[in-house]
Amino acid sequence: MRVKTSVTIDEAVLRAIDRAATPQRSRSRILEDAAREFLKRRSRAAREQRDLRILDSAADALNLEMEDVLGFQGEV
Repeated sequence: MRVKTSVTIDEAVLRAIDRAATPQRSRSRILEDAAREFLKRRSRAAREQRDLRILDSAADALNLEMEDVLGFQGEV
């Protein structure tokens, strides 16, 4: 469901949006697409930060395990 809203943006940005708009892709659609892309990037960045915290918290244990595994390998 689409909802009508009002936003305030810089005049130069609005002019650029209007230049990019076409009959097939309205100003509203451009703004909606931009907002979706922003939210997707933000979600991805949050997920990557969460994953990095998980890896960081397990790094010492993982490193010890890897040293143990490498210790079983003979020199060639």
